[in-house]
Amino acid sequence: MFLRRFAGPLLAKVKETTGIVGLDVVPNARDVLISLYSKTLKEVQSVPEDEGYRKAVESFTRHRLKVCQEEEEWEQIEKRIGCGQVEELIEEAQDELKLMAKMIEWDPWGVPEGYECEIIENDAPIPKHVPQHRPGPLPEEFYNTLEAVSSLPKIDEQATISKESQPKE
Repeated sequence: MFLRRFAGPLLAKVKETTGIVGLDVVPNARDVLISLYSKTLKEVQSVPEDEGYRKAVESFTRHRLKVCQEEEEWEQIEKRIGCGQVEELIEEAQDELKLMAKMIEWDPWGVPEGYECEIIENDAPIPKHVPQHRPGPLPEEFYNTLEAVSSLPKIDEQATISKESQPKE
């Protein structure tokens, strides 16, 4: 009776399995995630500020770190982040750190001074089966519709909304 009453609720919060082959349960997943996300935010400072990669990594990492700091339970972390189990999030964070190290090493955003891009012009004919990705002309009815729509008087959206929300008598 004692064990069922007091130990039952405590055991209910312990995850027994992830249900994913090869992915073990991490009992202190929240602490691991906080550590990984903090390290990621520290490492991303090596990437130039105006780069899209840095902006994207900082954005989602800050969000995930905030969720992990606000929530104590792994279930709530999984629910709020919505990108899988905490163990999967740990793997993603570890992979992001590995990728970031490679990105910093490769320096894809840096162009050496004096670098000139070689332009290769090839006049060889393109085979007919190879798509050229050039859109054809737009049909005439597109222009007719566009002209008709642009000549319509502007509708006051706020007035329309307020009319719809008024009760009918």
